[in-house]
Amino acid sequence: MKKRGMLNSHISKILADLGHTDQIVIADAGLPVPDGVAKIDLALRPGMPAFIDVVSELLHEMVVERVTLANEIESNQKVHDWLKQELQETERNYVDHEAFKEKTRQAKVVIRTGETTPYANCILHSGVIF
Repeated sequence: MKKRGMLNSHISKILADLGHTDQIVIADAGLPVPDGVAKIDLALRPGMPAFIDVVSELLHEMVVERVTLANEIESNQKVHDWLKQELQETERNYVDHEAFKEKTRQAKVVIRTGETTPYANCILHSGVIF
């Protein structure tokens, strides 16, 4: 058994396989997952696990070069403010929600959380350690 770090074997494998600019989506419970894109479903019940908890753990494990958010996330002030704080030195791109959903087609995986607040979704673009 791993001693520390990401214990979820599916997420751990995805992270180990990421290359520069590869994308993963962290989604609320309602974001549709496009056909052909792998889904790791962590949702246990409404609100669990929370979007912030999942993103926080991923940020400990991966180099994030850029994040894509839907413009509409601004209506979810708590999540948006947290993302701006945590990713303050990371390039942020904003698109409308329909364009965001279209961009999820390019992801390696969608990680579904139990989050039930609106527009709690992001696309993390992998960076490199050098």
